[in-house]
Amino acid sequence: MDAILLPGQPLALPPRAPKPQLGPGAYVRDNTVRASLLGLPKIEGTTLTIPRVRPHPPAPNSVILGSVTRLSPLQAFLSISVVDGVPLPAGEEFTGVIRSQDVRATEKDRVKIGDCFRGGDVVRGVVISLGDARSYFITTARNDLGVIFATSEAGATLEPVSWQEMRCPKTGKIEKRKCAKPEGL
Repeated sequence: MDAILLPGQPLALPPRAPKPQLGPGAYVRDNTVRASLLGLPKIEGTTLTIPRVRPHPPAPNSVILGSVTRLSPLQAFLSISVVDGVPLPAGEEFTGVIRSQDVRATEKDRVKIGDCFRGGDVVRGVVISLGDARSYFITTARNDLGVIFATSEAGATLEPVSWQEMRCPKTGKIEKRKCAKPEGL
C-alpha cells in the first residue's frame, strides 16, 4: 500500500488478513474498501485511514507543473497548478516566470523563448527562488524538465521527437519546443 490512491479507487488489502476498521478517507462499496480522498493509505493499529494531502506554496527545489499563459521575448509566464505532485485548489494558482537564461544549461545566450514554449503548453519545472512580489523563478535546465504536453496548430497532441522538437501526428509538421525527457526512458 505505497501508491497514491484517487477517490473511488479500490484499496488492495492483503488476503486472509483481518478486515481493518475504516477511518477518515476510506469507505466500503460492493464489499470493496475504497478511497474517498487523494492520498497514501496508512494502517495505524487496526484502523485504515487515508490522510488528506495538503497543498503548500512552492519553495526552492519544488517540482511544479504549470501552463504557459503569456510569452515575451525574454521570458515565459506560467500559471502553476501542481506543486510537488499535489494539485492546488482551483483559483489558488501561483505565477511563475521562466527567464531565457533558465531554459537550458548550455548556450544560454542563444535561447529564443518563442522556440521553446507556446501559450497553453504544460511545463514541468523546478523553482529556483522567489522572484519579485508576484512570481516564482522557474528553471527547465535539466533533461527531465520542459514541455510535457502541447497541442499543435491543427489541434492534435504533439509527440516529442527530440529534446527541442515535437511532431504533429495529424500533419507531420515539426514544431520547436524545449521538451522534457519522457519518464521511464
